[in-house]
Amino acid sequence: MILDFDPGDRVINPAHKDWGIGQVQSIINNKATINFENVGKKVININEVKIEKFYK
Repeated sequence: MILDFDPGDRVINPAHKDWGIGQVQSIINNKATINFENVGKKVININEVKIEKFYK
């Protein structure tokens, strides 16, 4: 699987929009650590949870 995310990218989790905008901190294998503005850091398995880049 080719990842389309890099550290520093801003993302959202469409299933949890209330988490706010997140910033990718690191990606190791299929685990992304993302710091969301409303809930703090979350470690997400990107094979199981859909995240999308946030463009503004």
